[in-house]
Amino acid sequence: MPVKTGRSEPPGRVELRARRPHFDFSDLFIFDLANNHQGSVEHARKIIRAMGDVARSNAVRAALKFQFRQLDTFIHSTHLKKSDNKHVSRFMSTRLSKDDFRKLTDDVRKAGLVTMTTPFDEGSVDMAVDLGIEVLKVASCSATDWPLLEKIAEVSKPVVFSTGGLTMKQIDDISSFFDHRRVRHAMEHCVSIYPTPDALEQLNMIDILRRRYPERVVGFSTHEPPDELACVTIAVAKGARIFERHVGIETDKVRLNAYSSTPEQVDRWIKAARKAMVLCGPAARLPSPPEEESSLDSLRRGAYARKTLKRGVPISREDIYFAMPRCDGQMHAGEFREGAAAIADILKDHPLNGGNVQLPVDTEKRILFTAIHTMKGMLNEARIALPTDFRAEFSHHRGIENFDRVGCTLIDCINRSYCKKVVIQTPGQYHPSHYHKKKEETFHVLWGVLDVELEGRHRTLHPGDLLLVQQGVWHEFWSETGCIFEEVSTTSYSDDSFYEDKEINSMPRAARKTVVNHWGRYQI
Repeated sequence: MPVKTGRSEPPGRVELRARRPHFDFSDLFIFDLANNHQGSVEHARKIIRAMGDVARSNAVRAALKFQFRQLDTFIHSTHLKKSDNKHVSRFMSTRLSKDDFRKLTDDVRKAGLVTMTTPFDEGSVDMAVDLGIEVLKVASCSATDWPLLEKIAEVSKPVVFSTGGLTMKQIDDISSFFDHRRVRHAMEHCVSIYPTPDALEQLNMIDILRRRYPERVVGFSTHEPPDELACVTIAVAKGARIFERHVGIETDKVRLNAYSSTPEQVDRWIKAARKAMVLCGPAARLPSPPEEESSLDSLRRGAYARKTLKRGVPISREDIYFAMPRCDGQMHAGEFREGAAAIADILKDHPLNGGNVQLPVDTEKRILFTAIHTMKGMLNEARIALPTDFRAEFSHHRGIENFDRVGCTLIDCINRSYCKKVVIQTPGQYHPSHYHKKKEETFHVLWGVLDVELEGRHRTLHPGDLLLVQQGVWHEFWSETGCIFEEVSTTSYSDDSFYEDKEINSMPRAARKTVVNHWGRYQI
């Protein structure tokens, strides 16, 4: 396999990239102060210090979020003194000045928290910039306020937006809006009912958002009663990576609403989320730990001789039986295969093991079927559906016995004046260097990562990337992760691949290709 070398960077590119704004939304806990500061800087400071302590004690990365409104213009002049809108009196009675928020922003930084705010009008966006706030939040009620969104997009800060009450089209609109303006953003599932009853939590929306926006971090902005911990654990299991809730402190004179949490409740909430993260584990399948293997081994059946077996004699299924417990080093029931032979005498009721039994080499059929099972799993994971009437071509340039290392599988979908194939490489497969005289082709990566050597130049392709391969151009490719890509080309011909390795060229086509209909269940 060729040496994989990284592409060189133009002068200054690395330094420029380092200065580009970046914010990691993953595993961020957001404490929404809202109006729970009660209009008091000192009360707000107590909440900030307490939330900083909670974040430190749980070793989590957290943000303290303000809400900014320029009240004299945000509220219509006829409602400033008296209004029948329940929010207006609350906003007016808890008013803080810009200087007050400047002091509190400094306190947030001292507490080791990320600074964040929800601006509800354009003047508040300017205020956030002036105070050096790191992250902006778009509230659900503002997610269709396009003048405000335009202003937020101008300031080049990372953004989190809530989806409460939005249709899927509206979510598409706002995400695409930020994409087009190169605004780094994440989204939160949210139900804007305070507190949110169980029947309206709709936590499956986290799954839906993650599937629809795979490149975005999806979070959960929660309004359920603060002692309810099931929602955050389910949200973690669904794949949420941001967690937000309202916070405050109660005193003799201050009582929190039904969806705001005290520091003690936030502490329990974070612990529940972190326990759920441990319970869910990593996103990839890991090898079994030794203690799990030992536990399984103690329950597996071992292979025993039903009668005395003589050295050199083939062993059939009727010659053995399976029973537990299994001895150390003994062949278990899943390892025995027809075609095994005794390489030493084995007494009746004695165990079969590597010292007295030689197992047959994997058959070509077994090798290909094992690869097919892997490819079906890859297609399922990538959510790629194949037609029911395709033709599969297994390319094994170094023999079927080496198919897991050298080769690929081509799914022929269309071959007319135009051609489309779905090409699958399982993890670790390599396709040797070759060119085509008649065919021009374009690779379009759908899933996984593909490395390509094109006329000696290395390219690494990710999902969405395209690569044109013209006639006569030498190319080879491989995938460490496993990869599925489309090959869109002019008409494909069976005699149009010319390999750098002349030994491959000299092989009969049938020796390096297995061609079947569908997956070849009855043809291989």
